[in-house]
Amino acid sequence: MTTRPAVFPRAQGWLRWALVAVPMVAAMPHADLRAWLLIGVTLALSIPLLWIHDARVRPLTTALPLAVIATTGALWVLLPSSWASVAMSSTTFFVVLRQSTVPIVLAVGLDFAAITAGAARYDVWKGALSTYAVLAVIVLMGLNRRARLARIEQTELALARAQTANEEHARAAALAERARIARELHDVLAHSLAGLALNLQGARLMLVRDGASPDAVAQIERAQTLASEGLAEARKAVAALREDAVGVERAIADLLAAYRLDSGARADLQVEGEPRELGPAVGTALVRAVQEALANTRKHAGQADVAVTLNYAAGSVELTVADRQGRRPPDAPAAGYGLRGMGERVALLDGRLESGPGEDGWRIHLTVPA
Repeated sequence: MTTRPAVFPRAQGWLRWALVAVPMVAAMPHADLRAWLLIGVTLALSIPLLWIHDARVRPLTTALPLAVIATTGALWVLLPSSWASVAMSSTTFFVVLRQSTVPIVLAVGLDFAAITAGAARYDVWKGALSTYAVLAVIVLMGLNRRARLARIEQTELALARAQTANEEHARAAALAERARIARELHDVLAHSLAGLALNLQGARLMLVRDGASPDAVAQIERAQTLASEGLAEARKAVAALREDAVGVERAIADLLAAYRLDSGARADLQVEGEPRELGPAVGTALVRAVQEALANTRKHAGQADVAVTLNYAAGSVELTVADRQGRRPPDAPAAGYGLRGMGERVALLDGRLESGPGEDGWRIHLTVPA
């Protein structure tokens, strides 16, 4: 995004222009025709300096300050008692502060030429030495200020990065807390409600068998209905806690980043097709598949490299997770609970799951309608 220049000049622009305009006005009472010409050209060139306030080097922002240095240097040679040297020095300072190496060298060269020409014309070489020293101090001040601004910018950037990292840590902690709450709800509330619903169903059947009153049976049926509805709501709450707003690609990328940090191996994600929003169930199935595949790789393949491909096909999403062990792994004697649960989750979505050894590692491929 390109930032437009401010319509009204900044305070720094006014200062930069005043350090040029005031010496030009002060030189007018002693000016001849050549000096008047240089003063007019300098004032005309100095007006755009009001808006040259950023550090980006462009042809115009580079040429104008150099032209001002050249005209004020020439005026100083004609009127050595004027304040033209102030305009020349101040413009040089801003060039050193904001421009790149080449404009800085050109500006210092123009200053050196003006000082040398004035010393040669009036034969004041001793005074020229002090002027050279002043020029060196101005350049050093500009470089020091430039370095300080660069350090401030780096500090602000580091603070922004630290703030981003803190936000990521806080978000990870919040997600971990949500997962913990979801586990607690699932283990305590959902299991308890499921057991309660089963017991109430057994009680209703016993009451019907023993010929209990219809009111008693109706009360048990209402209690069973409330327990069933509570179980459904508890499952929705668990699902809402375990689902987060992070996109599928981001969640998979986070899992791969954690795998890289943990194992030191390479883990890459390749996205094919046009990404689109997926349903919560589909997204969860994909993320859990990658999570289970990485867990199996850690367990059976050590520090093997992993490649994940997420393909947004027409009407479906395909996920391939392959580790590279450098050899063909042996066939698994039986699918573990992780792969079995992954297959059940995919089957609920009318998808397909294929897993088995490949040429140089284990490969998992699933297709889910989406």
